[in-house]
Amino acid sequence: MVLATVRLRLDALREDDADELFRYRADPVVARYQGWRPTKQTEALDFIRTQMQWSPETRGDWVQRAIRLTDHDALIGDLGLHIPVDTEDSYEFGITIAPEHQGKGYAYEAVRGLFDYLFDTFHARRIHASIDPRNQASDALMRALGMRQEAHFRERFWLHGEWVDDMIFAILAREWPEARKRKS
Repeated sequence: MVLATVRLRLDALREDDADELFRYRADPVVARYQGWRPTKQTEALDFIRTQMQWSPETRGDWVQRAIRLTDHDALIGDLGLHIPVDTEDSYEFGITIAPEHQGKGYAYEAVRGLFDYLFDTFHARRIHASIDPRNQASDALMRALGMRQEAHFRERFWLHGEWVDDMIFAILAREWPEARKRKS
């Protein structure tokens, strides 16, 4: 799966991405709301090597794609996608952008490209995301994409030594055309 937007390309993580992936994923500020935080560079490399085994026929697993700037191939983040076993199930996604690239609309652009791809090519029925409600940037991103908050679970996960809440956002295929018009 390779996707291209105006400024970005989403493609496979490469072994030479390990240093950069480790740098931003190990950052405590970035990792605060995420379950995976590598403690050494070799963990990032092992993760990438595991991802290199993925194929489009693989269902029921998460696939992590690199988010790169098209003009100089720089890794600026990654996007995870859970491919459902049953095509009637909901696709789930998560996104991470390196701190120095946040606030530039890259997350919105990458996820919008993903939604177009899933709804148009895979004929997805529903896409959802799970976020920590303290993550105001993720909350704003979900709402900007036209997703609706479906649930707020109190103290659902034990993460980094504390119980944290979980909010679920979703959008249906029939809602995407209208949501897509709202912001370009």
